[in-house]
Amino acid sequence: MVAGLATPSAARTGTEAAAQTPRTVPALGGWQAERGSYEFGRGTRIVVDQGEGAARRVAATLAEDLKADGKGTVPVVAGPAREGDIVLAVVPGRQKSLKKEGYELRVGEQASITGATEAGAFYGTRTLLQLLAAGDTVPAGHTVENPAYAERGVGVCACYIHISTEWLENLVRDMSYLHLNQLLLELKVKSERHPEANTWGYYTKDEIRRLVALGEKYHVTIIPEINSPGHMDPWIAERPDLQLTDTDGKPQPSRLDVTKPEAFDYYTSLMDEYAQVFKAKAWHMGADEYMLGSDFAKYPHVAEYAKAKYGPDATPQDAFIDFVNRVHAYAEQKGKQLRIWNDGLTGDNTVPVEKGTVVEHWLNVKTKPSEIVRQGYEIMNASYALYLIRGGFHSDTRKLYEEKWDPRSFEGEKLTGAESITGAKISFWPDNGKGETENEVAAGAYLPLRHIAQATWGEPAPDATYEEFAARAQAVGHAPGWRDLTRVPVQDGSYRFEDTKGRMDPVTWRVERTGDGYATLTSPSTGLCAETRSGKITLNTPLEPGSAITQESCSASNTLQRWQLTKAAGGYRLTNAITRMAAHVTSEGKLVQYPADQQTPAVWRLTPERS
Repeated sequence: MVAGLATPSAARTGTEAAAQTPRTVPALGGWQAERGSYEFGRGTRIVVDQGEGAARRVAATLAEDLKADGKGTVPVVAGPAREGDIVLAVVPGRQKSLKKEGYELRVGEQASITGATEAGAFYGTRTLLQLLAAGDTVPAGHTVENPAYAERGVGVCACYIHISTEWLENLVRDMSYLHLNQLLLELKVKSERHPEANTWGYYTKDEIRRLVALGEKYHVTIIPEINSPGHMDPWIAERPDLQLTDTDGKPQPSRLDVTKPEAFDYYTSLMDEYAQVFKAKAWHMGADEYMLGSDFAKYPHVAEYAKAKYGPDATPQDAFIDFVNRVHAYAEQKGKQLRIWNDGLTGDNTVPVEKGTVVEHWLNVKTKPSEIVRQGYEIMNASYALYLIRGGFHSDTRKLYEEKWDPRSFEGEKLTGAESITGAKISFWPDNGKGETENEVAAGAYLPLRHIAQATWGEPAPDATYEEFAARAQAVGHAPGWRDLTRVPVQDGSYRFEDTKGRMDPVTWRVERTGDGYATLTSPSTGLCAETRSGKITLNTPLEPGSAITQESCSASNTLQRWQLTKAAGGYRLTNAITRMAAHVTSEGKLVQYPADQQTPAVWRLTPERS
């Protein structure tokens, strides 16, 4: 188990449980203790109305999760209920008190969950799962819970580098367990229309379909992002015809030329392709850092475009806003709401951003949150204070908790009201791709994830001290079905690695588990470690398919020397912890790395060497 990740606490005694509100994340803000307790046992059933489709869907997921949590097979039946049962109901008439995602929980001889919507009833089951994580006895009581904010989220930049789908699936499960409901994914989906853009870091459409289906099941909306018109190099590095060109005639691979109709057509064709796999009624176009490290003066044709379209007082910034607004119109036509980052709203424009666009505020710039709200836009708090950057800045959760941070606290300004604030999210960025492994990121995210869940659902600091909140967070553990990705399937020791297809001579490696749950492979004969370091480097990460796997001087801090061993038919696969490419053996017997959909990963038969 990675440091910082804990299993649920042991069950408390009945006296201790009755003396306090049961520990959940988010905390139960309206809990009223009552005499007695609820007992989950062999005879427990999940009871729903026979014709209630929404409640039955929630019940089926709950039964599946109870089984995954070691609670056995719990049948879903129609009433009447008896002692020890779990009763689920979706009652649209309760919308006034329970709103869109709220629920009522009553615990006594039975555990009863009522929502006005399917989502509300679902979140009630997540709370019940947390209560049962502490033991089969739950103290009696009653509460009505409603979220403070509609959007309670996480942002992940699976951009440039690839993050395993197993890691993302764990995240979705934990998010729903904590009542978080929105996952922003900046990522590349492998394109059929633009194969020249399919540099590694992508996801196949089938992978995304599976992830989106999991999100739908667990009430996590997955919103895709293709950042534009800046940060477009993953897409247009091989398309100089679409790149913004400066006065020296130098194309800029990261910048889309917003003045070209072909550039807009290219971008919207990607939106159409993403619509094949993403179902969210929202589209995030990024729109940040377009002129990062440069300025519009080096691109005079942008100003000319703006003046030709909007008149002599127009600014180059208007051309940028024009592109945003054209994407807005296209998204709206497709039934989607546009979302953008805030830093492009410099105030240097004469053309306003179209109303209906949601602004996600992460950076303190000239146009403050209060001005964005005054202008009539909804705003989400995506504060830099909530960032976790690989090999860089990590959110100070203790500081935020002790300050009683809530979604009104933006970078540079705190708003007094919350009417136009949709919510808040933490964000994961891979600026230094090899700075940390996925497992290290997961360990570092454990408390920040639970803090944002608390701060967006209810009282930002329900416990008197941060230590008490950390204990609360540890007590609830992980969601049912969460997979421990730190397990290495073989013991430390020396093994003879034999390619099952016989394309290279067997080699002996000493396998040693790393602290974050991967393995290093050291050659006993050379004392060197298996590593991937050659090929094109992006974010300090070698991401070129087909690049060699070599032996290099061993270093405990070198994440590129960490490998994931995965069971496969006939043996094991080897996947680099950072590049997420698998070891492949060429017909010439060379060891290289490739995405699994490009070349079939080698399967290795491991035979322990005698000491």
